[in-house]
Amino acid sequence: MEAVREPRIIVIGAGVAGITTAYVLQKAGFTDFTVLEKGSDVGGVWHWNHYPGLTCDVPSQIYQFGFAPKPDWSKIWSSGPEIQRYHRDVAERFGLMDRIRLNTEVAGAVFDDAAGTWTVTLAGDDERPGEELTADFVVCATGVLQNPSIPDIPGLDTFAGPVVHTARWDDDLATDGKRIAVIGTGSTGVQVVSALQPRAATITHFTRTPQWILWAPMSLPQVPLAGTVLKAFPAAHDALYRGLLWGSGILADIVRNDTWRRHAVQKYARLSLRAQISDDALREDLTPDYQPLCKRQVVSGTYYRAIRADNAELITDAIVEVTPDGIVTADGTRHDVDVIVLATGFRAHDYMRPMTVVGRDGLTIDEAWAEGPRAYRMTAIPGFPNLFTVLGPNSPTGSISLQHTAEKTARYLVSWFDAFRRGDADRIEVTEEATAEFNAQVREALEPTIWNTGGCNSWYFTESGVVDLWPFDRATLDAMLAEPEPAHYRVTRTEQLRSVRPGVGAE
Repeated sequence: MEAVREPRIIVIGAGVAGITTAYVLQKAGFTDFTVLEKGSDVGGVWHWNHYPGLTCDVPSQIYQFGFAPKPDWSKIWSSGPEIQRYHRDVAERFGLMDRIRLNTEVAGAVFDDAAGTWTVTLAGDDERPGEELTADFVVCATGVLQNPSIPDIPGLDTFAGPVVHTARWDDDLATDGKRIAVIGTGSTGVQVVSALQPRAATITHFTRTPQWILWAPMSLPQVPLAGTVLKAFPAAHDALYRGLLWGSGILADIVRNDTWRRHAVQKYARLSLRAQISDDALREDLTPDYQPLCKRQVVSGTYYRAIRADNAELITDAIVEVTPDGIVTADGTRHDVDVIVLATGFRAHDYMRPMTVVGRDGLTIDEAWAEGPRAYRMTAIPGFPNLFTVLGPNSPTGSISLQHTAEKTARYLVSWFDAFRRGDADRIEVTEEATAEFNAQVREALEPTIWNTGGCNSWYFTESGVVDLWPFDRATLDAMLAEPEPAHYRVTRTEQLRSVRPGVGAE
């Protein structure tokens, strides 16, 4: 009887990407895998973010796992807490919690050239070093929006009151009746200003650059009885989900091509501002100097109302320094505040970092990405055998479901894990040539997109000035992730299979 190796797989991260990968591995019959999650619960960005007003800007009926439909969302655009509960429910429903180690931070991963295995080191403390785990494969499902970006503002550390980043919100923070400063103007800044304004003494929104905001009734409940009907007729719910996936192709067309659809959305963005802000000076301060859709589009039904309230103020002058009791701007004005909220986003291009990742021949991920993150089809990195990414470089889309992308990627990886299990592959490493060719295709496809031509500087750009997004449509994504192309990889095979394999983490 032919010996079969059960691959030892470590998945890092238990957000959308990690939960999806765990489900796909379990469904495919793999039994020796562990998910390591540094947080105290699953959900990724929905675990770490729980600031007031947190709402998903994607309709709930498409922001869900294709394998775990949820018909009974309370709102068309759901709140962060409801989405977090959904992620936890999915992990529990499919028995994935037994595979997930919470409160387990990965410090580093090093490839052993001689053994062909990965050593994953967990974060330790002053009293003991971190535990070491051994795996045949490492899957980095660490996501994009994980490491908060803290602005380098002189004096910020001298502020006498609370300073809180929205991605690390303190639920015990008292904001009612306080003078609140909010720094940052993306979706998070818009949401937190809208939520805190009604009960704040004053709220001052410091904006480096204004955002185009599409008006939408974000608080609308789901259509009455819709959940009951969709639950009673699963086929109808599946058809709705697939129809929404298909409809998202219109969004891809809007950002990728300069068509009447793009112009219509841009006109609506300008109308949303003009119809809700009648004060000429305020409207001028809220008007960006770049095209709508150039940045991640902000959607809100309440921000313009909040910022024109009597207790709200918009400040467009640059911040010079923070003092113990306030903020000083470039025009010399001192703004006295009690609380500072940093809605300054994330270091979006860190991916698995700050973990120390060392691949073949001692190559570090920082060296490999010296000119910015790059990978092959969001999944593999030259110089890092048997290491894969789910929702890695180029995976942010703005127009294609992340859940769909994660599931397609995980199923793609299963093809390689099956090859290892059969003994047809031992080390699997994407070639530099295939990676360079893919990235050249990405750059060419990005040329006509609004992200590249809209005249803005967004978090989509890496340090080297390259847009880190998926520039193709969903059909292309599905085709590229259908099956691995062996010619794009360097695959080596072990002639003699070991009949007994220790489990994950065993030495």
